Amino acid sequence: MTDIDEKTRMELEAAAFRRLVSHLRERTDVQNIDMMNLAGFCRNCLSNWYRDAAGEKGLDLDKEEAREIVYGMPYSQWKAKYQNEASEEQKAAFEINKPQH
Repeated sequence: MTDIDEKTRMELEAAAFRRLVSHLRERTDVQNIDMMNLAGFCRNCLSNWYRDAAGEKGLDLDKEEAREIVYGMPYSQWKAKYQNEASEEQKAAFEINKPQH
């Protein structure tokens, strides 16, 4: 791999994060439970990780603020517009595969 200085590496990581968030905002058809079942994380996990990172920097970011950063709108609004009731199969798969983070 090419040597990349720390500042550039962080800029690239930030750009990748912004692209992931943008992609997830566009793919409202993809349900969080499906992401959890397939990838072991979802939009809520991502917002929790963002909040954790903010806390490590001494920033006080609450759960709803972090979710709004990831969802692009208040979580309650996103749920009302896009979240479907999970099927029994999805719920069963989640119980088997749910991550421990």
